[in-house]
Amino acid sequence: MKFIFIICIFSICLLVGFLFYSKYNKRKKFYTSLIMLAEKLSVEINFSRERLKILVENFDAGVRRNLLGVDEGFISYLEKKDELSLQVFSKANCLKQDEKEFILLFLKTLGRSDVENQTKEISAYISRFDEKKEETTKEFKKYGSLSLKLSVVAGLFFTILLI
Repeated sequence: MKFIFIICIFSICLLVGFLFYSKYNKRKKFYTSLIMLAEKLSVEINFSRERLKILVENFDAGVRRNLLGVDEGFISYLEKKDELSLQVFSKANCLKQDEKEFILLFLKTLGRSDVENQTKEISAYISRFDEKKEETTKEFKKYGSLSLKLSVVAGLFFTILLI
């Protein structure tokens, strides 16, 4: 019975560490996918002149998964089903409030001006998203691996303490 309890405590410690690790990893993947989406929109707006809804829907499904439902909320907004608000970020709980507001501003500006100005605005947002991506990559390297290591150490500590 004691060994089962020790294994449970060790598993809980690992789970907590993995949850923190996945939070930082989701943020990093989100910004990578957002940059890819913005770059695709910039190129496609200039050359194909397709509608925004079609461009977002045709975005790579593997990368769209990392956008945590923000793309689906944006498509719903383009179809005039829902209002574009912070509700779009309901699945994106790994983002900070100011990041959500900035991304929301980006989504609201899409399709509001002519092609040339739209491309300039998207390029400015891409540079800002790149800064955020670098920041989140640093945080992931620093805190993501640290949380895993600390969870293993905490699990071992409790295991030794209970033996």
